Amino acid sequence: MTTLMATEARESAQRIAEQLSHNATLAAMLGERIRKLKPRLVMMVGRGSSDHAGVFAKYLIEIETGVPVCAAAPSVTSVYGRQLQLKDALVLVISQSGRSPDILAQAEAAKAAGAMVLALVNDERSPLAELADAVLPLKAGPETAVAATKSYLCTLSAIAQLVAAWTRNKELEQALTALPQVLDKVCKGQPQLRLDDLKALRHGIVLGRGLGYAISRELALKLKEVCGIQAEAFSSAEFLHGPVTLASRPLTVIELQVDDESAANHQAQIADVEGRGAKVLHLKVEEAVHPRLAPLCLLQRFYLDIAEVAVQLGLNPDAPAGLNKVTRTL
Repeated sequence: MTTLMATEARESAQRIAEQLSHNATLAAMLGERIRKLKPRLVMMVGRGSSDHAGVFAKYLIEIETGVPVCAAAPSVTSVYGRQLQLKDALVLVISQSGRSPDILAQAEAAKAAGAMVLALVNDERSPLAELADAVLPLKAGPETAVAATKSYLCTLSAIAQLVAAWTRNKELEQALTALPQVLDKVCKGQPQLRLDDLKALRHGIVLGRGLGYAISRELALKLKEVCGIQAEAFSSAEFLHGPVTLASRPLTVIELQVDDESAANHQAQIADVEGRGAKVLHLKVEEAVHPRLAPLCLLQRFYLDIAEVAVQLGLNPDAPAGLNKVTRTL
C-alpha cells in the first residue's frame, strides 16, 4: 500500500533542492542582516513538529555561533498576557500553516518588544508571513498527510541554510548542495525499522546526543501519532540520571547515531543501557554526509520505515485517529 505519508516523505529531496536554490540569495541577505543585528539571544517559537525543529535550531545555532537559544512558552503571551524583553533578539517562528493564534500572538508580541522576527513558514500568504519582519519560505509544497514529513525536513534544511549564511560556513553550504542527492540515496536504502521490531511494542524510549537528541522528540512524536506507541525522548546523557533504572525491566530503546563530536560519549551511554538489559534498535546514516546534516538523513529513513510499519499494523498513517492537520491553540 502506498501512503500519502511515504509519498510526501519521498518528495523531500526534490523539495529541499528547490528550496535551497530559491532561497540562496535571500539566505545570504538574511545572514548579513543577522550579523549586523549581532543578537545576544535567539528565541524559538513553534508547536508540535515545528517546536521539535526548534530544538535542532538550538543545537545548530549554539554549536556554530555560540549565541544562546531558548524556546518560547507561547502561553506566557497568549494566556498570561506577559510581554518579554526581547530588544535586539532574533526570534525564529516556525510554522507550516502560519495561522495558529498563539503562535501569531507570540510573533506579534516579540516584534513589539523590539526583536527581529523571522518566520520559517510554508504558507507564504499566511498571517504569520504578513506579520514577520522577514520570511524564509520552506517551499515544501502542499502536505496532505496529517503527520508532517517533508515540511519538517524542509524546515531543518532551511535552518541549516540560514546558519551557514549567518556564519559564512562554506563547508556547510557545499554539504547542503549535495544533501538532496544524499536523501534520495537514503530513500533507496534498506529499512532500519521493521514490523518485528515494533509489533509488540507499547512503550519505548528514543535516545540521541547533541544533534541526535535534537531530532529524538520528532521520532517519539511520530511513534505516538502513526503507530500508537507511547514513546519518550531523552538525551542519552540525561537518561543515565534516573530514567536508566527502566532498563532493568523489559525496555526497547531506539538510538540515533550521529558521527560527530558527541559520538563517543553517546555510544558509551548506549553500551551502558544495553548492559543493563535493554533491547536497542540502532538507526544510523549509511551515506557520507556532513555531520550537521546527518539528522535529516536519519529522519528521511525513519519516516519511510514508520509509515510502512503502520500499514502492516493495520493503521492509517495518513490520518491518525483524533488528529487534524492544522491545530489552532490559544
